[in-house]
Amino acid sequence: MGKKARRRLAAVWVIVAVIAVVLIIPAATSAIKEETQESARSIEETVQERALQCYVIEGAYPSSLSYLEDNYGLTLNQEDYLVVYKPVAENLPPEVRVIKREKQ
Repeated sequence: MGKKARRRLAAVWVIVAVIAVVLIIPAATSAIKEETQESARSIEETVQERALQCYVIEGAYPSSLSYLEDNYGLTLNQEDYLVVYKPVAENLPPEVRVIKREKQ
């Protein structure tokens, strides 16, 4: 193989590598974002399930998130997620929102 052929082959490999990186980075970013959203949904569902469990057992929805943690075994990753728990009424399910915290 001559010098020219080797240079062409090297150029082709560089182009292939750049294309691969350009395609892989957005796909990986999208997968990470989707995983984060799924984790937030899972946390929200768990909080709602524990609140419903409390309602079934005690006849009222809990007034705070800490009540679920203390009495219904709820454990939350509060370092990575902010869980907003707003009780509506004793006989209505609470509003629950989960927000991913930004790493600093």
